[in-house]
Amino acid sequence: MISCVLLVIYIVSLVMVFFYALAQLNLLFNYLKANRSKKNENCPKFDLNNPDEVPYVTIQLPVFNEKYVMKRLLKNIALMEYPREKLEIQVLDDSTDDTVIKTKERVAKLVATGLDIVHITRTNRQGFKAGALKEGLAIAKGEFIAIFDSDFLPESDWLHKTITYFKDDKIGVVQTRWGHINRDYSLLTKIQAFALDAHFTLEQMGRNSKGHFINFNGTAGIWRKECIYDAGNWEGDTLTEDLDLSYRAQLKGWQFKYLVDVETPAELPVVISAARSQQFRWNKGGAENFQKMFRKILNSDLPFKTKAHCVLHLLNSTMFLNVFIVGVLSVPMLYIKNYFEDFKGYFIAMSFFAISTLIFFICYWYMYKNVQKKSGLKGFIQYTRTFFTFFSVAMGLSLNNTGAVIEGHRRKRSDFVRTPKFNIKSIDGWKKNIYMRKKPSKNVIYEGILTIYFFFGIVSAWLVRDIGNNHLKTYSEKCWFGLLPCDAWYVPFDSGLIIFHVMLFLGFGFIFYKSVFSKV
Repeated sequence: MISCVLLVIYIVSLVMVFFYALAQLNLLFNYLKANRSKKNENCPKFDLNNPDEVPYVTIQLPVFNEKYVMKRLLKNIALMEYPREKLEIQVLDDSTDDTVIKTKERVAKLVATGLDIVHITRTNRQGFKAGALKEGLAIAKGEFIAIFDSDFLPESDWLHKTITYFKDDKIGVVQTRWGHINRDYSLLTKIQAFALDAHFTLEQMGRNSKGHFINFNGTAGIWRKECIYDAGNWEGDTLTEDLDLSYRAQLKGWQFKYLVDVETPAELPVVISAARSQQFRWNKGGAENFQKMFRKILNSDLPFKTKAHCVLHLLNSTMFLNVFIVGVLSVPMLYIKNYFEDFKGYFIAMSFFAISTLIFFICYWYMYKNVQKKSGLKGFIQYTRTFFTFFSVAMGLSLNNTGAVIEGHRRKRSDFVRTPKFNIKSIDGWKKNIYMRKKPSKNVIYEGILTIYFFFGIVSAWLVRDIGNNHLKTYSEKCWFGLLPCDAWYVPFDSGLIIFHVMLFLGFGFIFYKSVFSKV
């Protein structure tokens, strides 16, 4: 009975991952077709050479204790090329440390140059980032609101590349693609960049090109003020207020424009604790928004395919829960598969994970070629190494993200934990960051246990004869001090679950090691 229950849970999780992979494949087809059509060129645009068509823009900079990047941020934003009489900058400062005084001084210097910039502080962090944006919006002069987090460095002509698309009065948001100024800093940043590149190419462009819902990514985009108010304004009841408002706006009929060719550089987290907290917030927020939006989407008059993509989009983070279940149950499944003859027919479902992995491999290869501009045999080898490294580490983060997803679906409230910024100028520039989490995550012990657990899964492949076929030598022939059968070392092409367990072992081992012994 226990075996039956475990098998059902295992198969359901495999099928969920498979459906998600099919959705990614559909987005790949959309992405490739959109790349060929270049529809953005046919959109109506403002003529910024005509002063009467230049709209008033407010740039909002929501910040909280940004000691290391505040100077860089303000210096960069001050270089924005846009008519001064049509530009306002709001520094929405919720800081609780001495950066408030420094920021006030820097803003005053910029005001003296003739820049319309204001420093807005609050006595509390009610609503966190959403609350700060909402308060700033109430007094914003602009009819369009550009938002940048403190680690983003838009190019000086960024507004010229983006604001023009609002000529179409149905457009509520223009979102740009994130770039990564420290992509090659470490293995951790390379993996994060790889994952974000997939989101900002396959997913955002793939959905947007077919009119499916996309999300404003919290930064590096512009909102029409009317759209924000029409959608119900910013709300702080989820940890991903950007996804929340995006869906409410699109359910109201507003259209989003995604510009894959406009890159906005930003800094990736360089320490594992920062990456953990960011992943936790994003994944919990995704689950919270699923609970908040699911019924509204199903009850809407959206086309079936758009509804399906909406549901899978909001369930993105829940895939970590399914991957975690598949991983943990794969070891007992190994024994069930080999010791219960009646169940062997059901294990055809195991092929779903292999097929899903192949689909992801193909989809991300097209993304990698376009973003990294690498192809040919050398590029493919580099990609293959990067993909399996990313896949392993993503599985290693599945415990952290599973906890986030469960909290999100339970609607358990928690504070908005900001991701510390570093502005790293040397290889050890992270060490003196005062905002870094000092204690390892509470999950570290469990991740260490899971590392051992999946090593046991690797060993189990030999113990239960998952590696090898029935025609190999008899079990009675002993060697290696009688510990293992000699024929256990004959490894045929059918390697069963061992590759999966090796990736899980390496992924959890990497996260455990970085959390305990290394920071980057």
